Amino acid sequence: MSLVLYQHPLASFCHKVLMALYENGTPFESRIIDLGNAESRASLARLWPLAKFPVLRDEALDSTVPETSIIIEYLDRHYPGVTQLLPTDLSDALCVRLWDRFFDLYVQDPMQKIVADVLRANEDKSPQSVSEAQALLSTAYGMIEKQLDGKTWITGDNLTMADCAAAPALFYAETLVPFGEGHERLKAYYRRLLERPSFARVLKEAMPYFHMYPYNEKLPAQFRPEKPNA
Repeated sequence: MSLVLYQHPLASFCHKVLMALYENGTPFESRIIDLGNAESRASLARLWPLAKFPVLRDEALDSTVPETSIIIEYLDRHYPGVTQLLPTDLSDALCVRLWDRFFDLYVQDPMQKIVADVLRANEDKSPQSVSEAQALLSTAYGMIEKQLDGKTWITGDNLTMADCAAAPALFYAETLVPFGEGHERLKAYYRRLLERPSFARVLKEAMPYFHMYPYNEKLPAQFRPEKPNA
Protein backbone atom coordinates (compact mmCIF):
# COMPACT_ATOMS: atom_id res chain seq x y z
CA MET A 1 0.00 0.00 0.00
CA SER A 2 1.33 3.42 -0.96
CA LEU A 3 0.46 5.34 2.22
CA VAL A 4 1.66 4.28 5.66
CA LEU A 5 0.69 6.23 8.77
CA TYR A 6 2.88 5.89 11.84
CA GLN A 7 0.62 6.68 14.77
CA HIS A 8 -0.96 5.67 18.06
CA PRO A 9 -4.76 5.31 18.47
CA LEU A 10 -4.86 7.21 21.78
CA ALA A 11 -2.98 10.30 20.55
CA SER A 12 -5.13 13.31 19.79
CA PHE A 13 -2.87 14.62 17.03
CA CYS A 14 -3.06 11.22 15.34
CA HIS A 15 -6.85 11.43 15.59
CA LYS A 16 -6.70 14.63 13.56
CA VAL A 17 -5.00 12.94 10.61
CA LEU A 18 -7.03 9.74 10.92
CA MET A 19 -10.24 11.76 10.67
CA ALA A 20 -8.96 13.35 7.45
CA LEU A 21 -8.08 9.95 5.99
CA TYR A 22 -11.44 8.41 6.93
CA GLU A 23 -13.34 11.46 5.71
CA ASN A 24 -12.30 10.68 2.15
CA GLY A 25 -11.90 6.91 2.44
CA THR A 26 -8.21 7.21 1.59
CA PRO A 27 -6.54 3.77 1.64
CA PHE A 28 -3.54 3.53 3.98
CA GLU A 29 -1.68 1.14 6.23
CA SER A 30 -1.59 1.92 9.95
CA ARG A 31 1.55 1.21 11.95
CA ILE A 32 1.06 1.67 15.68
CA ILE A 33 4.10 3.11 17.43
CA ASP A 34 4.87 2.36 21.07
CA LEU A 35 7.27 5.10 22.17
CA GLY A 36 8.14 3.03 25.23
CA ASN A 37 9.48 0.25 23.04
CA ALA A 38 13.00 0.97 21.74
CA GLU A 39 12.55 -0.91 18.47
CA SER A 40 9.17 0.67 17.74
CA ARG A 41 10.45 4.15 18.58
CA ALA A 42 13.50 3.62 16.37
CA SER A 43 11.30 2.75 13.39
CA LEU A 44 9.68 6.17 13.74
CA ALA A 45 12.95 8.00 14.41
CA ARG A 46 14.42 6.63 11.18
CA LEU A 47 11.75 8.54 9.31
CA TRP A 48 11.55 11.61 11.56
CA PRO A 49 14.43 11.94 14.06
CA LEU A 50 12.24 13.90 16.48
CA ALA A 51 10.28 10.65 16.93
CA LYS A 52 6.95 12.42 17.19
CA PHE A 53 3.83 11.03 15.57
CA PRO A 54 1.94 11.04 13.34
CA VAL A 55 4.22 10.70 10.33
CA LEU A 56 2.94 9.79 6.87
CA ARG A 57 5.12 7.80 4.49
CA ASP A 58 4.16 7.83 0.82
CA GLU A 59 6.02 5.04 -0.92
CA ALA A 60 4.58 5.90 -4.35
CA LEU A 61 6.00 9.42 -4.29
CA ASP A 62 8.95 8.56 -2.03
CA SER A 63 7.88 11.22 0.47
CA THR A 64 7.97 11.36 4.26
CA VAL A 65 5.51 13.87 5.64
CA PRO A 66 5.49 14.91 9.33
CA GLU A 67 3.23 17.35 11.23
CA THR A 68 -0.54 17.04 11.17
CA SER A 69 -1.51 20.12 9.16
CA ILE A 70 1.17 19.41 6.55
CA ILE A 71 0.01 15.79 6.28
CA ILE A 72 -3.60 16.84 5.71
CA GLU A 73 -2.63 19.44 3.11
CA TYR A 74 -0.47 16.80 1.42
CA LEU A 75 -3.39 14.39 1.32
CA ASP A 76 -5.69 17.11 -0.02
CA ARG A 77 -3.26 17.84 -2.84
CA HIS A 78 -2.09 14.35 -3.81
CA TYR A 79 -5.02 12.17 -2.70
CA PRO A 80 -8.12 14.38 -2.98
CA GLY A 81 -11.53 13.02 -2.15
CA VAL A 82 -15.15 14.11 -1.89
CA THR A 83 -14.42 16.33 1.13
CA GLN A 84 -12.08 19.17 0.19
CA LEU A 85 -10.15 19.73 3.41
CA LEU A 86 -8.49 22.95 2.29
CA PRO A 87 -10.45 25.38 0.09
CA THR A 88 -8.93 26.55 -3.19
CA ASP A 89 -9.98 30.14 -2.51
CA LEU A 90 -7.00 31.81 -0.83
CA SER A 91 -9.03 33.81 1.70
CA ASP A 92 -11.05 30.76 2.68
CA ALA A 93 -7.87 28.69 2.94
CA LEU A 94 -6.31 31.26 5.27
CA CYS A 95 -9.39 31.09 7.50
CA VAL A 96 -9.14 27.29 7.64
CA ARG A 97 -5.43 27.45 8.45
CA LEU A 98 -6.09 30.02 11.17
CA TRP A 99 -8.65 27.83 12.94
CA ASP A 100 -6.55 24.74 12.41
CA ARG A 101 -3.71 26.48 14.24
CA PHE A 102 -6.14 27.83 16.83
CA PHE A 103 -7.24 24.36 17.88
CA ASP A 104 -3.67 23.04 17.88
CA LEU A 105 -2.23 25.92 19.91
CA TYR A 106 -5.06 27.05 22.17
CA VAL A 107 -7.02 23.84 22.77
CA GLN A 108 -4.65 20.93 22.17
CA ASP A 109 -1.62 22.53 23.82
CA PRO A 110 -3.24 23.58 27.13
CA MET A 111 -5.13 20.28 27.23
CA GLN A 112 -1.87 18.36 26.93
CA LYS A 113 -0.21 20.50 29.61
CA ILE A 114 -2.95 19.59 32.09
CA VAL A 115 -2.69 15.89 31.25
CA ALA A 116 1.11 15.96 31.45
CA ASP A 117 0.97 17.56 34.89
CA VAL A 118 -1.14 14.81 36.42
CA LEU A 119 1.43 12.26 35.28
CA ARG A 120 4.29 14.01 37.07
CA ALA A 121 5.59 13.17 40.53
CA ASN A 122 4.00 15.32 43.25
CA GLU A 123 7.14 17.39 43.73
CA ASP A 124 7.22 18.25 40.02
CA LYS A 125 3.59 19.29 39.63
CA SER A 126 2.81 22.89 38.70
CA PRO A 127 -0.62 24.07 39.90
CA GLN A 128 0.02 27.50 38.39
CA SER A 129 0.66 26.03 34.92
CA VAL A 130 -2.50 23.95 35.20
CA SER A 131 -4.52 26.97 36.26
CA GLU A 132 -3.16 28.99 33.34
CA ALA A 133 -3.97 26.18 30.93
CA GLN A 134 -7.52 25.91 32.28
CA ALA A 135 -7.98 29.66 31.86
CA LEU A 136 -6.70 29.47 28.29
CA LEU A 137 -9.20 26.73 27.47
CA SER A 138 -12.04 28.82 28.89
CA THR A 139 -10.98 31.77 26.75
CA ALA A 140 -10.70 29.54 23.68
CA TYR A 141 -14.21 28.15 24.26
CA GLY A 142 -15.62 31.66 24.24
CA MET A 143 -13.87 32.48 20.97
CA ILE A 144 -15.10 29.25 19.37
CA GLU A 145 -18.65 30.00 20.53
CA LYS A 146 -18.50 33.39 18.81
CA GLN A 147 -16.96 31.96 15.62
CA LEU A 148 -19.73 29.37 15.29
CA ASP A 149 -22.48 31.97 14.99
CA GLY A 150 -24.44 31.04 11.86
CA LYS A 151 -22.06 28.20 10.95
CA THR A 152 -22.40 24.42 10.83
CA TRP A 153 -18.65 23.80 10.91
CA ILE A 154 -15.96 26.05 12.30
CA THR A 155 -15.38 28.06 9.09
CA GLY A 156 -18.75 27.66 7.39
CA ASP A 157 -21.02 25.11 5.76
CA ASN A 158 -18.32 22.60 4.84
CA LEU A 159 -16.13 20.42 7.04
CA THR A 160 -12.42 21.20 6.57
CA MET A 161 -8.99 20.54 8.03
CA ALA A 162 -9.88 22.93 10.87
CA ASP A 163 -12.68 20.63 11.99
CA CYS A 164 -10.28 17.67 11.88
CA ALA A 165 -8.15 19.67 14.34
CA ALA A 166 -11.16 20.61 16.45
CA ALA A 167 -12.61 17.13 16.98
CA PRO A 168 -9.82 15.46 19.02
CA ALA A 169 -8.83 18.69 20.72
CA LEU A 170 -12.34 19.28 22.06
CA PHE A 171 -12.88 15.59 22.83
CA TYR A 172 -10.10 15.55 25.40
CA ALA A 173 -10.31 19.20 26.51
CA GLU A 174 -13.96 18.86 27.52
CA THR A 175 -12.95 16.22 30.08
CA LEU A 176 -10.68 18.77 31.77
CA VAL A 177 -12.65 22.01 31.44
CA PRO A 178 -16.28 21.13 30.64
CA PHE A 179 -18.27 23.36 28.33
CA GLY A 180 -20.39 25.70 30.41
CA GLU A 181 -23.34 28.05 30.21
CA GLY A 182 -23.11 30.30 27.21
CA HIS A 183 -21.47 27.58 25.12
CA GLU A 184 -24.61 26.30 23.40
CA ARG A 185 -23.20 26.59 19.87
CA LEU A 186 -19.99 24.89 20.97
CA LYS A 187 -21.92 22.03 22.59
CA ALA A 188 -23.97 21.50 19.42
CA TYR A 189 -20.82 21.66 17.28
CA TYR A 190 -19.14 19.10 19.54
CA ARG A 191 -22.13 16.76 19.11
CA ARG A 192 -21.88 17.12 15.33
CA LEU A 193 -18.21 16.22 15.48
CA LEU A 194 -18.90 13.13 17.59
CA GLU A 195 -21.59 12.04 15.12
CA ARG A 196 -19.46 12.58 12.02
CA PRO A 197 -18.76 9.04 10.70
CA SER A 198 -15.06 9.73 10.15
CA PHE A 199 -14.48 10.86 13.74
CA ALA A 200 -16.82 8.22 15.16
CA ARG A 201 -14.58 5.62 13.53
CA VAL A 202 -11.48 7.22 15.06
CA LEU A 203 -13.02 7.04 18.53
CA LYS A 204 -14.21 3.46 18.06
CA GLU A 205 -10.65 2.40 17.22
CA ALA A 206 -9.30 4.34 20.20
CA MET A 207 -11.66 2.73 22.74
CA PRO A 208 -9.34 -0.20 23.63
CA TYR A 209 -6.76 2.39 24.67
CA PHE A 210 -8.92 4.83 26.62
CA HIS A 211 -8.10 3.12 29.91
CA MET A 212 -4.62 4.65 29.50
CA TYR A 213 -6.03 8.19 29.55
CA PRO A 214 -5.61 9.61 33.09
CA TYR A 215 -9.05 11.28 33.05
CA ASN A 216 -10.90 8.39 31.42
CA GLU A 217 -13.66 8.57 34.03
CA LYS A 218 -14.59 11.99 32.62
CA LEU A 219 -14.93 10.82 29.03
CA PRO A 220 -18.44 10.77 27.55
CA ALA A 221 -20.24 7.76 29.04
CA GLN A 222 -20.20 5.73 25.82
CA PHE A 223 -16.39 5.91 25.68
CA ARG A 224 -15.52 5.15 29.29
CA PRO A 225 -13.62 1.88 29.84
CA GLU A 226 -15.59 -0.77 31.67
CA LYS A 227 -14.56 -1.18 35.28
CA PRO A 228 -13.31 -4.67 36.16
CA ASN A 229 -15.61 -6.70 38.37
CA ALA A 230 -14.71 -6.63 42.04
